[in-house]
Amino acid sequence: MTDRTASVTWTGSLFEGEGKVTFASSGLASDAPVSWPSRAEEPAGQTSPEELIAAAHASCFSMALSKQLADRGATPERLETSATVTFIPGTGITMSALTVRITAPGLDDAGLQEATEAAKTGCPVSQALAGNVEITLDAAFA
Repeated sequence: MTDRTASVTWTGSLFEGEGKVTFASSGLASDAPVSWPSRAEEPAGQTSPEELIAAAHASCFSMALSKQLADRGATPERLETSATVTFIPGTGITMSALTVRITAPGLDDAGLQEATEAAKTGCPVSQALAGNVEITLDAAFA
C-alpha cells in the first residue's frame, strides 16, 4: 500500500479567499496558489482542483497504457497524453477528455484500440471517476 499526501491552507470566503496547495509527499510544490477565480474563470497563474485531477488522470492513463502496450510487445517510444477536465459551477466536474498520441513500433490499429481502451478502464484514476464523470478518449498514432 502506498499513501500520498497533499495539503491546502485556505483563508477567506469561497469567492474572495485563496489557498496554498502543498505536495507533501513529493515536495515538488509548496504554496501553489489556488482560488475560486482560478477554478471557475481564468487560471491567472494559479491551479485548480480540476487541473490537479487532469494531471492525475493523464499520468495514470499514460502509465496504464505503457503497460498495456508492453504486454502486447509494443513498448512505446513516446506517449503524449493530455486530460482536459470540465468543471461547471453549480453542477460539478462533468468530463475528463483524454487525448493521446502514440509512438510504438509494432503496434497496429487494432492493438492501439485494444490497448487504449484497456488503459482507460484499468487506470485507477479512471476507475475513481467512473460512474460520476464522462470519460472520453482520442487515441491516435503520432
